[in-house]
Amino acid sequence: MAADRRLTAWVHGTVQGVGFRWWTRSRALELGLVGYASNKPDGRVLVVAEGSENAVAALLDALRSGRTPGRVDLVVESFEAPRGGLTGFEER
Repeated sequence: MAADRRLTAWVHGTVQGVGFRWWTRSRALELGLVGYASNKPDGRVLVVAEGSENAVAALLDALRSGRTPGRVDLVVESFEAPRGGLTGFEER
């Protein structure tokens, strides 16, 4: 099935060293998404996910749910057409 949406989400807060990327990967796989969650030097986590519009919206809702490991203060998201080339969901 071809992806029809790409989510890029910059997650701000206490999200490194708390299992956040593992948690995000688990939610993404449950939703059938491909992509990755990557720690950045400034303390943010970059989440890139491709899949159905409903699935990427559900992942964004989960990131903002208040039920993540650590503490999410802000999620800055953008949507675009999928680029492809992703398989599985990685922690980077």
